[in-house]
Parts: sequence; C-alpha cells; structure tokens
Amino acid sequence: MSAFMTPVFLVCVIGLIAAVILTLAAKFMAVPVDETAVKVREVLPGANCGACGYAGCDDYAAAIAADPDNVAANLCIPGGADTASSIASILGVDAGASVAQVATVHCSGIVEKTKSDMEYQGFKSCAASKLFFKGHGACKYGCMGYGDCQDACNYNAIEICNGIAKVNRDLCVGCGACAKACPNQLISIAPKTSRVYVGCSSCDTGKETRNVCEVGCIACKLCEKACNFDAIHVENNHAIIDPEKCKNCGLCVKACPRHIIHMIPKPGAKPVVKPAEPKKEAPAAEKAEEAKTE
Repeated sequence: MSAFMTPVFLVCVIGLIAAVILTLAAKFMAVPVDETAVKVREVLPGANCGACGYAGCDDYAAAIAADPDNVAANLCIPGGADTASSIASILGVDAGASVAQVATVHCSGIVEKTKSDMEYQGFKSCAASKLFFKGHGACKYGCMGYGDCQDACNYNAIEICNGIAKVNRDLCVGCGACAKACPNQLISIAPKTSRVYVGCSSCDTGKETRNVCEVGCIACKLCEKACNFDAIHVENNHAIIDPEKCKNCGLCVKACPRHIIHMIPKPGAKPVVKPAEPKKEAPAAEKAEEAKTE
C-alpha cells in the first residue's frame, strides 16, 4: 500500500509547490493593466485598420487612455460618431465632430473602354501584376482588376465589376484598408458628404490617354474653368477635386467632355439615367486645350 501512496503523495506535493510558485509569480511579476484602456478597447470595432493614425485598436486605446487631453476621441473612422461618443463618455471629454468617410475609386476604365498590352497569366494579384511591366493594361495608371482592394476590405464594401473596383458606399466605413492595398494608388478616402469625384488618375498627356482609354482624363481643364469655388484643378494631367472646397454643384460634371467626373446622388434620390449618346467629334474647345497639354 505504501508503494502506491508514495508517488501519489509526491505528485500532490509537487503540485502544491508549483501552485505556490505560480501564485507568487502572478503577484510579483504582474503587468499593470489600465482599466480605462480596457474599456476604450471594448467599444472600438476591432478593424485594426490604422485609419486613426495608430498601429491598431489596442495602440489607440492605450494612447487615448494615457493622454486623453491630446488624443482625440473621434479618430476611429470605422466606428464613426457612435464609437466617438462612447469613448468620450468613458473619458469624460467632448467627443468632437465626427464625419463619416468613404472610399472612392479614381478609375472608369471598364473592359470595353480600355486596351491591353498583353495577356497576363501570372498570380492574380494587382501587386504581382504591377511588377510585370506595370500591369497588363495599356494605361499604366488604371485599375488592374485583380481585387487586392477587395481582399483587404473587412466589410465587403468593394468588389471588382467589369474590370474595375466599385465601392458600395452603404457598406464602406472609410477605414482605408483598400487604399493601402492598391498598388496604383487609385483609391482615396474622403468625407461621405463629398459626392463629386473624378474617375481617372492617368498622368499621361491627353493624346496618350486617348490612345489607350476612351474615358480617361485628357487634362483639357474645362472642369477647372467651370468651377466657381476653386475646388478642382488639373495636376499631373488629370483633374483633382478638393473635397473641402467642393460644393457638389455639378458644374464640372456637366463641363467634362469625357464624362469621367461623376456625381453621387443624394441618399434616397433616384439616379438619373442618361440615354447613350452617339460618338462624336471632340468640341473645338476641348481640342484646343488638349493641344496645349501635348
């Protein structure tokens, strides 16, 4: 009987000693936990997108708990106003204004409107295709359509349609993950209130753009001349809109001869469906402006 009880006793003693050691270690080697940071982390969405300017949700929670006077409570873009309000309530500070953000793809070159230089048969990734002669498309600034942005999105807010990325503004939270994934930097993050955007990012001259894309910006500057608010300018051979100055008036949309400046309808409004127009010769004003850019 003693031969059986001896090992049992030894195991019990060893277990007791181990328990005492672990208890003492947990007490003397414990890392202090900031309860405020824990509470802030619980209300964050957990996207870890980095849109707040920090490495992730944990980093942002720790930073705002450590210095609530200098780290704003409304930096979480995916969380929006609700998350900012919750954080402000925890910290006892003002939430501040929180503007909803949304991603925008600056390319309109669907398959039927653009040309290809080659048939790419490598790994189906925009980043991989970019390394192979800057992509298969004749336009080296356009969407390559392999869905790196779609894979990066945690909200199913972006997908590839007819060769280019399309954003579902109702699902997009403006986290910026898709923008970071795009090797051609075609995606920007702007306030959701900004409803006018340019669907082209080509840096080619007007003549070069015409040769590779039917809907590319030719830097004619007619949109720039039409704007009454100094909100749109042609830079690097394509138009760029300043969302802070844009009033969503739509004058640049009407002035664009290539129809690549788009207006997002107001929420609840019915989209205007325009009948297809026959292809016609470019206006004289457009030709004159294009000649200057070449």
